[in-house]
Amino acid sequence: MDEKIKIREIKEGEIPQLQHFLYEAIYIPAGREKPERSIIELPELACYIRDFGKDTDLCLVAESDGALKGAIWTRVLNETEKGFGYVDPDTPELCMSVLKGSRNQGIGTRLLKTMIQRLAEKGFGKVSLSVDSENYACSMYRKFGFETVKMVGESETMILLLNNSTPEEQ
Repeated sequence: MDEKIKIREIKEGEIPQLQHFLYEAIYIPAGREKPERSIIELPELACYIRDFGKDTDLCLVAESDGALKGAIWTRVLNETEKGFGYVDPDTPELCMSVLKGSRNQGIGTRLLKTMIQRLAEKGFGKVSLSVDSENYACSMYRKFGFETVKMVGESETMILLLNNSTPEEQ
């Protein structure tokens, strides 16, 4: 893995880049075309980034040589504005994206490990997410202890219980 990768909190001026990371987080099975970029404007996706920066929002980025290579962020959503991995109004929902040229280098693992630590430090009891069963990230989430609590088609809603301890090195 590139040792020059730095994991840090997102800067206010970088928040607009979450649009790009959200689009890149959309899993496209082999053989299917990528949807139009405007898909992130749909309410069920826009909720992950609209007005980002609230007190309960948290975002970490992976940076190398001044460029962002990945992002992981959580939001506490509610019943009227919920994402695909919504479980309740007290559980932050997680999104993660590592740009194509930076994948398979351990960046996602570092981002996820750091985010889990931060959420536990902030006193959250659990974190949720939604992932396609075929997405290669699904196995990474399982290694960290995420468990499937609901299936909708090929999409798994997963939860990780946070106990203020750090997951072992993967």
